[in-house]
Amino acid sequence: MIIRPADRTASVKEYYFSRKLKEIDSMNAERTASGLPKVINLGIGAPDGMPPAEAISELRTLAAEPGNHAYQSYVGTPALRKAFSDWYSRYYGVTLSPDGEIQPLFGSKEGILLISLAFINEGDKVLVPDPGYPTYTSASRLVGAEILTYDLKEDNGWHPDFEALERMDLDGVKIMWTNYPNMPTGGSATPELYQRLVDFGLKHNILIVNDNPYSFILNDKPLSILAAKGAMDCCLELNSLSKAHNMSGWRIGMVGGSREIIAEVLKVKSQMDSGMFKPMQMAAVKALEQGPEWFSRLNAGYRVRREAAGRIFDLIGARYDHASAGLFLWGKVDGDNVLLQGRSCRDKDASLGERVSDVILHEAGVFITPGFIFGKNGRDYVRISLCATPEVLADAEAKIREIL
Repeated sequence: MIIRPADRTASVKEYYFSRKLKEIDSMNAERTASGLPKVINLGIGAPDGMPPAEAISELRTLAAEPGNHAYQSYVGTPALRKAFSDWYSRYYGVTLSPDGEIQPLFGSKEGILLISLAFINEGDKVLVPDPGYPTYTSASRLVGAEILTYDLKEDNGWHPDFEALERMDLDGVKIMWTNYPNMPTGGSATPELYQRLVDFGLKHNILIVNDNPYSFILNDKPLSILAAKGAMDCCLELNSLSKAHNMSGWRIGMVGGSREIIAEVLKVKSQMDSGMFKPMQMAAVKALEQGPEWFSRLNAGYRVRREAAGRIFDLIGARYDHASAGLFLWGKVDGDNVLLQGRSCRDKDASLGERVSDVILHEAGVFITPGFIFGKNGRDYVRISLCATPEVLADAEAKIREIL
């Protein structure tokens, strides 16, 4: 390399799923050459359903019209901001002004880095859940933050232990990341939990950032932290069309909060892009106008898939919550797991979840995610994505049954 990479890149690795997909691609080449079917990938939460038909029609129509292909405003079109505002009012009972309290994003993942860049100086501390979405940690490291993990445990409903949080050295903590329905565990929030998080943030002058893309998935009562008393003084909430509207590849999301905080995020965002394609914004408006029947149909399908994924966990002896929310099923394995009996471990330091995942991948040709990638509290867990048809899940179950 002609120049040395920035020091910040040494703090992160290539994203786990990026590395794993390369391994699976290599396996698929070998399997195809040997006449074997490709690996069934049950790892990534990329919805396989179609977006609302009205959104697709709007995109097609407006993309063909002259005048819609120029740069757009950094703050998004007024129509999109109003659509997000109406969506929050209708489903979450939260009032957000479209003029200053909502910032459209290229997906909520972008917002994690934007918020980190806007508020974190090198050496500032950040509270990150364990288990939790790895991007909270990687984005924090890229801006030079000191990572403080806080435990989420199954016996506490995957909620923070506030007594343990109060015992931590919180001096210098600026941001706390939260995410409900939780990824990867499927744990759900309650209004009481959100109020405790807001009170905690106000008490310690910490910005609470709630990542909320799964709130409609297998969850009959979507909740927003912004509905809690005092939330607008200490909270931001990220949201997205990726999961609830089958639009992950479109990259359309938002962040909501007080206009003072949103203005700081915009300072950074306006240096990084030149606005979202207008036909996509107007298509997003159509998606956000969907009524409750859209989510009812969506969740009817996901309930069937959750049951199919549960049959895989039943087969391999993993314990799980039959009523978990979100796009994944999260199961706990133990050292006596049937898949580990009589099989040598390639990596003696591997977690139980990783060992089970490796056996299923290399012997059955099915990939399920090992929980260790989400933190130390995920080491004894595995995760199945519900973004596969019941037929594919049944095929995966049959292949795993063959190796037992």
